[in-house]
Amino acid sequence: MTVAEEPETPVTVEPVEPEAPRLQLREPLTAVVDTPAALAETCERIAAGTGPIALDAERASGYRYSQRAYLVQVRREGSGTHLIDPIAFDNLITLDTAFDGNEWILHAATQDLMCLAEVGLYPESLFDTELAGRLLNLPRVGLAALVEHYLGLSLAKEFSAADWSTRPLPDPWLVYAALDVEVLVELRNLIDADLVEAGKREWAAEEFEALLTFQGPPERKEPWRRTSSIHKARGRRALAVVRELWEARDAIATDRDITPGRILPDSSIIEIAVTSPQDLNSLKSMKVMKNRGPRRFVSEWFDAVERGLALPEIKLPTTGQKVDGPPPPRAWADKKPIAAVRLGRTREVVTSLAEKHNLPAENLISPQLVRNLAWEPPEDLTVDVVSASLAAQGARQWQIGLIGELLTEALDAPEEAE
Repeated sequence: MTVAEEPETPVTVEPVEPEAPRLQLREPLTAVVDTPAALAETCERIAAGTGPIALDAERASGYRYSQRAYLVQVRREGSGTHLIDPIAFDNLITLDTAFDGNEWILHAATQDLMCLAEVGLYPESLFDTELAGRLLNLPRVGLAALVEHYLGLSLAKEFSAADWSTRPLPDPWLVYAALDVEVLVELRNLIDADLVEAGKREWAAEEFEALLTFQGPPERKEPWRRTSSIHKARGRRALAVVRELWEARDAIATDRDITPGRILPDSSIIEIAVTSPQDLNSLKSMKVMKNRGPRRFVSEWFDAVERGLALPEIKLPTTGQKVDGPPPPRAWADKKPIAAVRLGRTREVVTSLAEKHNLPAENLISPQLVRNLAWEPPEDLTVDVVSASLAAQGARQWQIGLIGELLTEALDAPEEAE
C-alpha cells in the first residue's frame, strides 16, 4: 500500500517594499575649492544666488581628536553646490560675508554649528530640518528618512563614518557629501508647510532662534569617569590609575589630533588599572600592549600607573561621582520620598500634554528641567515663579506657555509621600 504524501504547507511570501529611487546630483560634481582664487569665485556665485543657503560639514570624529570641519558643503538656488576644503584656508570669513545674513538650512544643527563657527561661519537665522521633524513627531528624523518621507527618494549614508581628514578625498565621498545638501531647500519648504499646518511654526521659530547662540554641550566634570566599564575598577586606588591613564591618553590625543580610542582603548585602560603592573616589563608583557599603537607609548602608560599608585590617600578620587543637581530618579524614593511623588505627577503631566500636542515628551520640555523642579521646587509655588524658573534654565516661551500652569499644579505635592 502506498502512503500518500502529505501536502506541503504553502509558504507565505511577504511583499517586499520596492526600494525608493536613489537621489542623484542634478549637476556634475565640481572640483573641491581649495585655493584663494576658487574661493573668491565661489563666494561671488553664492552671493549671486537666491533664497536660503543649504549647509553641511564633514568631520573625522572617529579618527581625529578635534571636531574641526574637513569639508564644508554649500548649495544655493542659482549658485549650485560647492565643496570647500576649510583646511586649505585660515578661515572662511569671506564665505560668511557672501551669505549676507540669509537663512541657513542645516540638518541636526548642533552637530555642525561649532565646527562652522571655528572657521568663521555664524548664522543669523537658520532652519533645522531634524529639529523640525521632531516637532512634527515624525517616527524617524535622520536626513535619509526625511528625504524618503517627503521626496520619495533614498539617500545612502555609507560614508558617514569615513575619515574626512583624508587627502585627496575620493570622488565617491565627494558625491556623498554633495548629496547631503542637494535637496535641503526643497525639504525645508515641505517641512515648513507641515509645521504651519500643525500650528507649530512659531514653536519652531523659537527653537531655531535659540540655536543661534548654541555653544556646544556643557563641559563635563571629571570626564574620565565616562571610561567604558569603569565599574570594574574597584576601589579608589584603581580609579586613580584610571584617571591618570585617561589624562595621559587625552594629552597624547590632543597633541597628535587622534581620537583617544585609537591610541589606547577604554578596555585597555581598565585592564591596566585593574592589574596595576608594578614594573615596566610587567606592563609590556600584558596582552593590551601587544599592538603597536598602545605599545609605542608604553613609557607614558607606566608613568601614569606609577602616579596613580603613588598618590596619597587624601588625593584619591571618590568611588561615587559628584553630580550637580538631583540624584538619579531611581534613588528618589529612598532619599526624598516627597520628591519622588512630585516627579511621578510631573511626568504624567508631561506625557499627557505631549500626546495631546503630538510631540515627543523631551521636545515639550527638557526632562532635566522637570527633575530639577520636582527635586526642589520654589518656595513660592505659583505659575509665575515656576515659569520664571523654567525660563532661567533655558525653556522656550512656547514650552512654558503650554506646561507652566499644569506643571505648577503637579508640583503641589502633599506633605507626606503617598
